[in-house]
Amino acid sequence: MKKRIGLLYGGKSAEHEVSLITATAVTKAIDFDKYEVIPIYITLDGEWCRGPQLTKPAESVEELKFTKEESNPNYILEFILDENDKQAKFDVVFPLLHGTYGEDGTVQGLLELLNLPYVGNGVLSSAAGMDKVIMKQLFSVAGLNQVPFVYFIRYEWNQNKEALLSKCENELTYPMFVKPANLGSSVGINKASNREELEKAIHIAFKYDRKVVVEQGIEAREIEMAVLGNNEPKVSVPGEIKPTTEFYDYESKYKDGSTQLIIPAEVSPEVEAKMKDMAIRAFKILDCAGLVRADFFVRGDEVLINEVNTMPGFTPFSMYPLLWQNTGLNYPELIDQLIELAIERHKEKQQLQFNRE
Repeated sequence: MKKRIGLLYGGKSAEHEVSLITATAVTKAIDFDKYEVIPIYITLDGEWCRGPQLTKPAESVEELKFTKEESNPNYILEFILDENDKQAKFDVVFPLLHGTYGEDGTVQGLLELLNLPYVGNGVLSSAAGMDKVIMKQLFSVAGLNQVPFVYFIRYEWNQNKEALLSKCENELTYPMFVKPANLGSSVGINKASNREELEKAIHIAFKYDRKVVVEQGIEAREIEMAVLGNNEPKVSVPGEIKPTTEFYDYESKYKDGSTQLIIPAEVSPEVEAKMKDMAIRAFKILDCAGLVRADFFVRGDEVLINEVNTMPGFTPFSMYPLLWQNTGLNYPELIDQLIELAIERHKEKQQLQFNRE
């Protein structure tokens, strides 16, 4: 019997288009002999639109966009229940949402309330992994080596701009990288080599979030590893990113195609062992489930964790699936495993007792 999969994509995020690319790619890899695939599109305005069942891959992202008029008006009801069988829920929801309102624990909270199995990380791990400051603070508690950083919120910036610029310069050295605390896909990230560039980069970052993190820039190799699993996570081979631009920005990731991805990366067995250990420790301290991509800076034998991504890029040409492909797990098999991991975790949760005896 086929499993009914709800593909959830789009969303109110600066990464809306990235999500559509991911959803299109998944439809081209998922096995329609195994799964009934129902598309659930969230518009940029936050409207939920459930489309008709997919019976073949989507040819383009436009094919996966729906409007209010094209979908049933009872969005949340129809999101939970099947049109033909009012008692039938989805077997698994596959959130392919990147950025805010999708990767940050908000939609995961909704799915928990609906008691639906879903692929990927839960509320806590999604929220903590999305907020770079919280993530870095947890890594610090776990003793994971990372670059120095400074953070502040918009209110503090408006009240004490000069003091915060001085704090950055006193605790860090140029170049620095300025990032919105809660966003991904390199949106809103800029490199600053002097105070003027630093102030400008902070203003840009505040367009995307109320909290900004300023990190010490370093000369290092950028190497990533993919983690897959629940209670016993496994780690892929390492992969190295070699952007032709100053850093791995949005254009490099999704548009110009100039970035080199070297898989497997050439690292010593000692460095690879350090990264594997740190990737699993990061996965566990954030209480992750399903999938995570762990990003590192490597200088000689020194390994620093940069961040983890709880919903990494997931097209066949993204680093996460490519890492698994080079570890012996192809893209369709990876989708199968993530669905099974979602069901496994949901069954484990159902064993908990919430009633009083």
